[in-house]
Amino acid sequence: MLISFHSIERATCDDWLHSIDLEPNTVHIWGITLDGSSYCLARCREWLDDLERERATRFIRERDRNRYVLAHGGLRAVLSQYLGIGPGSVRFDRTESGKPLLAKELRDRSTITFNLSHAHGRALVAVSRAQEVGIDLERVRSDVPVENLSRRFFSQSEHTAIMQLAQKQRATIFFRYWVAKEAVLKAQGIGLRGLTGCEIILGTDGVGKDVRVRVDSRLLDPVRVRLLSCDPEWEAAVAAKNLGQVRQCGLDPQ
Repeated sequence: MLISFHSIERATCDDWLHSIDLEPNTVHIWGITLDGSSYCLARCREWLDDLERERATRFIRERDRNRYVLAHGGLRAVLSQYLGIGPGSVRFDRTESGKPLLAKELRDRSTITFNLSHAHGRALVAVSRAQEVGIDLERVRSDVPVENLSRRFFSQSEHTAIMQLAQKQRATIFFRYWVAKEAVLKAQGIGLRGLTGCEIILGTDGVGKDVRVRVDSRLLDPVRVRLLSCDPEWEAAVAAKNLGQVRQCGLDPQ
């Protein structure tokens, strides 16, 4: 499954709104490009809560500020399809670690769970039911100090696997490890503070569907992670206890 990315403009059109049923043990993936018009940007900003609007103002560059607004507005547009309400009515609570979840009044009537990742003008949203889910997306960048970062934050086996590769391959595999680790930690609601204790064990080809995970020296069966195929120079992964079916959803009319 190759992840495709659709313009967020579709998400802010009223004729796009429809109801979606989510099967058990399933994760839906939504790919969005954050290239909205001024109208789209204004609509997304209206949907955000006060905390998100305040966070948006912290970005120095206007492009980053707008992408944040579009990503979080797009998340609400996606979730509204499962909840049967308008995007502006989607409200969140947050865990102690800062992970968003549906507000209590919405959790009382829905078991929908979700996670968002956005980077360099693209976003991925993962939606599941009655299980925590994590997703991460990164653009492969050659200017990242791979050797120093992997030595500091990765396990010895991960660092060794990267350094054994040819120089031109190292950045790709570094980011492949990174998105897998991030997806696992986000599914667990831990965040980056657990980065050094999470070890990813890739298959021999490094691109297998299912990847084993070891956290704090324990091999975790309940949490599984799957690498997602994106365009060249992009890496992504999704994690949840049950990845029985991972299906992409699109913003085009159904």
